[in-house]
Amino acid sequence: MDPHAQYLAQIAHGDKQALAALYRVLEKPVFRFIQSRLNDPFESSDLLHDVFMEVWRSAGRFEGRSKVQTWIFGIAYRKVIDVHRKRGRVKVTDDIPEVVDDDANTEACLAAGQEAEHVRHCVGTLKDDHRSAISLAFFEDMTYGEIAEVTGVPEGTIKTRIYHAKKLLLRCLSGLVDRGVPA
Repeated sequence: MDPHAQYLAQIAHGDKQALAALYRVLEKPVFRFIQSRLNDPFESSDLLHDVFMEVWRSAGRFEGRSKVQTWIFGIAYRKVIDVHRKRGRVKVTDDIPEVVDDDANTEACLAAGQEAEHVRHCVGTLKDDHRSAISLAFFEDMTYGEIAEVTGVPEGTIKTRIYHAKKLLLRCLSGLVDRGVPA
């Protein structure tokens, strides 16, 4: 049984409390997905709001052929695609906020930072379709079938994208060993 189906049924009947409850449950994973695609927290917040406004408007049209979470991620995916189309191109940045680490082992912190930076770089080199598939599979723990529904492509295509993305990531990440950074 889909744990979010009851919320959506209530939303379809105009229940704002159900929308607020569903928002609290899915806000962080949907935001994380949008943020991974747009690299802009402010634009991501705006888009998150748009996604849940669409949920409010479209709840009555949900047919139940997928899980509610998959349906919502599909809305988010399509809205991200719309943003990219409006921009005319994808901007990729590796800007991340710096976090102060109180660990006394500075060398280990430096190595971990370099490794994380290299992982971000490698993920950033993937094509948008590959990054989306990897993000949904590994960060949102979706099945291939759910990712296929979100992105609107066949499940076999998702399997192929993830397979190729993992190979590309492995090839890129193997540079860690070459550079002397512990993998």
